[in-house]
Amino acid sequence: MEIFKNKKTLLDFIERQKEMGKKIGFAPTMGALHQGHLSLYAQAREENDLVISSIFVNPTQFNNPQDLEKYPRNIEKDIKILEESGDVDAVYIPEISDIYPEALESKKYDFDGLENEMEGKSRPGHFDGVGTVVEELFRQVKPDNAYFGDKDYQQLAIIKKLTEKLKLPIKIHGVPIYREKNGLAMSSRNQRLSPEQKEAAKIIYETLIKVNDWFRVITIPEINQRVKDIFDNQQGMKLEYFEIADEATLKQTDFFYKDKSYRAFIVVFVGDVRLIDNMHLD
Repeated sequence: MEIFKNKKTLLDFIERQKEMGKKIGFAPTMGALHQGHLSLYAQAREENDLVISSIFVNPTQFNNPQDLEKYPRNIEKDIKILEESGDVDAVYIPEISDIYPEALESKKYDFDGLENEMEGKSRPGHFDGVGTVVEELFRQVKPDNAYFGDKDYQQLAIIKKLTEKLKLPIKIHGVPIYREKNGLAMSSRNQRLSPEQKEAAKIIYETLIKVNDWFRVITIPEINQRVKDIFDNQQGMKLEYFEIADEATLKQTDFFYKDKSYRAFIVVFVGDVRLIDNMHLD
């Protein structure tokens, strides 16, 4: 596995691969890698000649400076995980100046309103930060295919919109959520949970399963109340939000329309660790 630590060496490598007609699969990360990330590379391996990872903790997508400071970082461990997976040919670990050559600022994007829903309400500017780093990485890596987890479903929708609006020749793939044995969605933030918290947090996934059972059987306001009641009774947890939204627009709905697809989205604080999850509703 090759390791590139600056933009110039990466660009030289990419140019050589493109000249040979290699199809490139790419999945950017912020490190603290786990099996969920590896599932992206496993799919990329099947569909491309060359698989590239990147590790870059992007400052402009953090609204809370403490969250940025606490974000787990262990480059040596991450490199070892990628090497042992056998699915990654190269990893790009850029400096801030490789992504933000002039100033540490986000570009401004219009994602047709997707950025104003859910995460956008509580994290202003977050998706401008995501868009800025993903656009720059796409322009440097020049992938044919890019892979993102369904766990960050809103982010996935926004990256699809980004490539559409910028007319980038990249196919975006959503990869199913990879879960711990107890159902908890795998996340780098899970590393900050105690074993007891991690076990208790399985109620997030269990609640989504119940929501899917209740879907179209009772009204959405009734579902919302039941979810609120569940977390009101959980010690050490706080429900930030729960929404059922149209999968296409991400707009919250209070009524089911037969011709639309819906997804349940949930954000819960377990102690001071913010966990997100979602589920398509059958």
